[in-house]
Amino acid sequence: MSALSIASLRGAPAKGPVQLPGVWLGNQLCDAMACASAQATQPTGHAALDAQLPGGGWPVGALTEVLQPEPSRHAWQLLQPALAQATAARPGAVVLVAPPFEPFAPALQAAGLPPGRLCMVQPGPTQAGGRATAALWATEQALRCRDVLAVVAWLPQALPEQLRRLQLAAAHMGQLLWVLRPAHARQQASPAPLRLWVQGDASAPLAMQVQVLKRRGPPLAQPVVLPGGSARLVQVLAAAAARSQQRRGQGLPVQAATPLKVPPKMPVPGNAVAAGKGVVHALDRVAVPAAA
Repeated sequence: MSALSIASLRGAPAKGPVQLPGVWLGNQLCDAMACASAQATQPTGHAALDAQLPGGGWPVGALTEVLQPEPSRHAWQLLQPALAQATAARPGAVVLVAPPFEPFAPALQAAGLPPGRLCMVQPGPTQAGGRATAALWATEQALRCRDVLAVVAWLPQALPEQLRRLQLAAAHMGQLLWVLRPAHARQQASPAPLRLWVQGDASAPLAMQVQVLKRRGPPLAQPVVLPGGSARLVQVLAAAAARSQQRRGQGLPVQAATPLKVPPKMPVPGNAVAAGKGVVHALDRVAVPAAA
């Protein structure tokens, strides 16, 4: 650059930051064009959330940290749409590491996520180094496998340096990675480029509030409210509430809900759970293999 050009720049009045195509500023949300050139994204399946995420979706080849009070609540409602889209578009398995409950296969199948594409890894408590260390090792190994499309890991005790290893592994292989941790971990430092705090909505039992704690851009002041159940279930409950309100307005008695008859739990041999043959489902039932 010539001396004349430098002098003209020094004498020019400040008009704010220079806007360049493909470049984003720290106080601005990374738009789709700038983020697409830096990192691929996978749509979340929630339009309201996509509008608040850099690039319009989950980052591919990066760690996404999901913090919530309960380890399994809202996890599938939040992640299932993206996993269904990803498995429909690309080959590969979805690895679940140390899930607190076994996913309900018929519900996932109905939502477009084939259960056959899921691979569940449940580290045993007697493995060397403890269950937490075994879960971290399994997560990193899954990320380094070329046949894996995405990894969802429940790692409540993971340390920042351990998460950094997972972030590097996901970036090296270009895979989707979600790590689910307890809500109190939001006070800790994390290498994750995207951190979400997910909790229930008191005003709407079937909704969830997603607070974006960290993203490529300014922090989000207000949480994003997303449905916490299927659209069909929300419609059925809304219709039932409307009918009850109408009957109250007409002075008619409101029919009480018929209690569900829950069958007793299946008998399990005394050593089935201890031997790893009994699996606890998300519906608090026990499944026993036919060979047991």
